[in-house]
Formats: sequence, C-alpha cells, structure tokens
Amino acid sequence: MRAFLLTPREQFVTKQNLSRAYAWHHLDIGYGVTITGPHTVARMTNTIDVKLGEKVLEIGTGSGYQSAYLANLTYRIWSIEIIPGLAKRTRGIYDELIARGYTEYRSITTRSADGYYGWQENAPFDKIIVTCGIDHIPPPLLQQLKLGGIMVIPVGPPGRQHVLKVVKKQETDGMVTVARSDIYGGSIIPFVSFTKSGGGPIAATHDGKSSFLQ
Repeated sequence: MRAFLLTPREQFVTKQNLSRAYAWHHLDIGYGVTITGPHTVARMTNTIDVKLGEKVLEIGTGSGYQSAYLANLTYRIWSIEIIPGLAKRTRGIYDELIARGYTEYRSITTRSADGYYGWQENAPFDKIIVTCGIDHIPPPLLQQLKLGGIMVIPVGPPGRQHVLKVVKKQETDGMVTVARSDIYGGSIIPFVSFTKSGGGPIAATHDGKSSFLQ
C-alpha cells in the first residue's frame, strides 16, 4: 500500500490520458502498447512479494510505472524494453523524476533488448515480473530465477492470457520443480504481446514457440 501511494502514476501516462491516470483499465501510451491498469499492477506486485534488497527483473518496461512501483520495495531492479524509442522516453522520465527528488528511481537499471532472453549477466533474480503476454514460459527466464524465487507472467494465446504465479524450488531429493497457479482464479486478463527482435528491428512475437513448459 505504501509503495502504491508513493508512486505518482500520473507521471507515467500520456498527457491526453492524465485525467484517467488511475482508471481501472489499461491506457494507450503510444508505440502500440499500453500502461496496465493500477489494480492489475498491484495484484502482480503483491504476488511476487518483493522484500528489501531482493533482485527483481522486469520484462517490458513500457511506461515505467511498474518499475517505479517496485523501487519503493527494493533497490535492485533491472528492466528491459524491446522498443528503443519507448525505452529512451521512459529512461528520460526516470531521470527527470530523479532530478525532482524521486531518488529511489536511481535503483532502476534499464536497457533496450529482447526480454525473452532475460539479463544473464545480472542473474539470478529473486523475482521476475513479465508485463506482456506470451503462450509459454520463456526457458531463459526460468533459468535466471533463483531457487525459491517467484515469477509472475501472463500466459496464453494473444489477448486471452491467464496471469500465472510461477514458483521455482528444490525438493529434499534435490529435484528442481516448478509450481504454477492462476492469480485471478481462471479469469482472462489481456496483455500486449511479447515481441521479439530480428537482429535489431522488432520482427514478430514470441507466441507459437514450442516449450516443454507449456
């Protein structure tokens, strides 16, 4: 609750949507993507249960609101955005807010890249939050999640995802297991698609890629 109240959502929406910054539903932020509604952001953030000092990876920086929210919970955040123009704009928003006194945003490290492959050089992560929909759990993200770690990710066909909580743990016999549960009890929550690059430009989506984790 404290993190929610300290995060100025109005700074992360477009000017034309300023009066609807706290509306229940998602809002357009340009580049063909949206800012997720505050209720969904809160539910996903609560699900990964971030503790101070934990390392968190966000896939899909987007507007920047999710990482800003997380910056009030921990000081070790890495966020990836595949759209270069959006990544640059959002980094500029963070830097402007830091200059205005929101020093917690200094803890957010960003880059523009294909988030499907995570951020190997900074792995493993205690928590991973994915803010775009895909039809399977990317194996690189699961590999970069610590034992005992939690990931929250929208999984399903385009526009018809279920938001899953994924817990990676090691059993007493040494076997690594992955437990999944639907944080909305089966309700469909639509997200923008998890896109992929083709050696630079955005080429397509990662939907349709086969995985033993489907």
